[in-house]
Amino acid sequence: MTAVAARQPAFAALQHRGYRGFLLGNAVAMMADNTEHVISYWVLHQKFHSPALGAFAVISHWLPYLLLSGYAGALADRSNPRRMIQCGMVLFMAVSVAWGALLLHGTLHTWQAWILLALHGIAGVLWIAPAQLLIHEIVGPEHLQSAVRLGASARYLGMLAGPAIGNLLMVAFGPAHGILANALVYLPMLLWLHKPRYAERADSAARRRQLLLASSLAGVAQSWRSIRGNRQIIAMTLLAGCASLLIGNAYQAQMPGFADDLGFRNAGAAYAALLAADATGAFIAVLVLESRGLLPATPGAALLLAAGWCLAIGGFALSHNYLLILALLLAAGFFELSFSAMAQTIVQLQAPETQRGAIVGLFVSASLGLRTFSGVSVGLGGVLVGIHYSLALSAAALLLCVGSIARWSRAVRS
Repeated sequence: MTAVAARQPAFAALQHRGYRGFLLGNAVAMMADNTEHVISYWVLHQKFHSPALGAFAVISHWLPYLLLSGYAGALADRSNPRRMIQCGMVLFMAVSVAWGALLLHGTLHTWQAWILLALHGIAGVLWIAPAQLLIHEIVGPEHLQSAVRLGASARYLGMLAGPAIGNLLMVAFGPAHGILANALVYLPMLLWLHKPRYAERADSAARRRQLLLASSLAGVAQSWRSIRGNRQIIAMTLLAGCASLLIGNAYQAQMPGFADDLGFRNAGAAYAALLAADATGAFIAVLVLESRGLLPATPGAALLLAAGWCLAIGGFALSHNYLLILALLLAAGFFELSFSAMAQTIVQLQAPETQRGAIVGLFVSASLGLRTFSGVSVGLGGVLVGIHYSLALSAAALLLCVGSIARWSRAVRS
């Protein structure tokens, strides 16, 4: 871990011209992704009023990550990750155009919605794991943690801006023309990826040709076998998977219920602050950590930050004081970005070069794919004991998992 142990310059990854372009294009594409969610989910609710279809929309978004990310990462090892991300952007655009065409002609049926929702999830798989390999190639191991943290902030920016842009497009053009206009927002990333705008490693093409001799399925199987000997990769993948499974972003979907219990029964500035506090905390983390080059990536630090996230989420769930809740959500955003970026950095740096894509893909399966089931403990648990206690219990369960991973890691080292 010596590559990231030294003090880093402020916003180190931005020293790379290629990364600056990638970061901007990635943020815009993330905004378009979330814009499409806003418009398509609104249309589905208005047309079908089907809770089952709403549940399928969530499952179809995360399940492809769980099932396919390992294979996508292995394929990115053997092909050009830029081309894979371009395929993802083209598929995103095609899905948006299909939504628009069906809405314009008034012929949208449930089975068509199922297909489009599933294709949208697959497009994300073609994007996320290959993008992690691409940033490694752009910035190298020295500035990887900076690149991962800045990339996470771009994701949060897209998640914040997407709903606002989606509502604006629906008001200005209507759902059909709005989602058609949104298809064009993927173009900057698609065009930027047309040619390498960074210094490609001299051995990259030769390495990919060598790896093409092996199948992606064999690459994933080999990765499963190889990580058994790397405790840091196992620990960080377990951490990401437990966080995704037990909490993930399920509490965001329950935010209207928390707002009701605080007395905010109508949308307004106070409710908007609740929604934005988590992302604001993540932005603060990027500004503080990147401007000072703080918190080098180590497994112990990642586990400690994850424990802080558990405590912040648990405190938020049990508190009934609005100002304290805002402070705890800010802290939760800070801790979540910090530990998740750190875990991802450790996995990428520890992975053998010839298996990095497949191992990163497995990490993505854990960190994003297991969100498919995060609503079970928080949402369905809320039916039994209420959303406050269900979220607090989920945070406590995750804290126990973090402690168990830390204890296992110390036992292995000793």
